[in-house]
Amino acid sequence: MKKANKKVNAAIIIIGNEILSGRTQDVNVVSISNWLNELGVKLEEVRVIPDMENSIIRTINDVRKKFMYVFTTGGIGPTHDDITSRSVAKAFNLSYGYHKQAYEILEKYYRPENFNEGRKKMAMLPDKALLIFNPSSGAPGFIVENVYCLPGVPSILKSMLGGLNNKIKGGKKILSKTISLITVESEIASSLEKVQKEFKDVEIGSYPFFRQGKIGVSIVIRSTEEALISDCYKNIENFIKKKKINQIEI
Repeated sequence: MKKANKKVNAAIIIIGNEILSGRTQDVNVVSISNWLNELGVKLEEVRVIPDMENSIIRTINDVRKKFMYVFTTGGIGPTHDDITSRSVAKAFNLSYGYHKQAYEILEKYYRPENFNEGRKKMAMLPDKALLIFNPSSGAPGFIVENVYCLPGVPSILKSMLGGLNNKIKGGKKILSKTISLITVESEIASSLEKVQKEFKDVEIGSYPFFRQGKIGVSIVIRSTEEALISDCYKNIENFIKKKKINQIEI
């Protein structure tokens, strides 16, 4: 990995035709992003791809070279279309088969009569993959180099994140503050641009909303430095007062 790419950043690859078709709404990005913020890792890219081997291999090989951490969600279950594990093995040119430790975990988790071929399939992983403990349903996730493969079921994924805390070397916690206003973006665009130019090390975003019959804009300030967020917030408050724009709690 090139030195320029060694900043503490991450990408998520969401794998699943059900997301692309609109049948399932993804919520895993929110869980992973919030967790990474706490660890001081900046999420910089999210890709959604189908359950297709070539697409998974191509995307993993592209993304893992650009980011310190890559998280995949989905495709590690027991059915025929769960092909993430096999695809990751091919992306890294590793052999693919029953992982001894994963097999033992699943064998103990299920009764012998329930440990069928589908469940055994969840123990098939890339050679020498490290396991991610699953406190919810037994079947582990896995790690190959900087790629962390997690299930697509939101409750299970969320339960597994805490077990990765000691494996992620982050930076300073990413802090944020939100100001919600009854206004439109065009009314604050020029003033907000001036604040952004003054605070180059602060990420400022504006996001329109329509709630309870009210049109407004939420301004989100993000930085690892609390003092910078505070100073930036004061500058934004100053132009809000001058323009006589009302704030709202949402």
